[in-house]
Amino acid sequence: MTQISAQLLARGWMLATAESCTGGLIAAACTDLAGSSQWFERGFVTYSNAAKTELLGVPAALIEQHGAVSEPVARAMAEGAVAHAHAQVAVAVTGVAGPTGGSADKPVGMVWFGWRVAGQTHSQVQHFAGDRAAVRAATVRHALAGLQALLA
Repeated sequence: MTQISAQLLARGWMLATAESCTGGLIAAACTDLAGSSQWFERGFVTYSNAAKTELLGVPAALIEQHGAVSEPVARAMAEGAVAHAHAQVAVAVTGVAGPTGGSADKPVGMVWFGWRVAGQTHSQVQHFAGDRAAVRAATVRHALAGLQALLA
């Protein structure tokens, strides 16, 4: 976290998070660091599809076409977080933490990530093993590691 903090402070950038399956854990990890108000702007917990649309501007048609756990939705969440916050950087996650809710196409442990940094959107999918807590913890770690790499 201290490297992310330093990278954002050096650029004068603010961070916003858009979280579904992690329910605010990424924002909590960021704000665990003293002084985070200098670089953390806000967190959106958009657990429902309606919240993704209402708070982040994710088109409902995009969710209907691809599902909430998809690359287009993760990208739209990251873009929407920047657009609806006073932030230049965003990280977004949408996935299936389990133990229920998985399918053949989108199994438990599948998480899509979206990052918006320097006007560019990046995305990636990961599959994590373990129970709900393990999937959520791995998602937080990967989201922050990805952000750190993009800021470096």
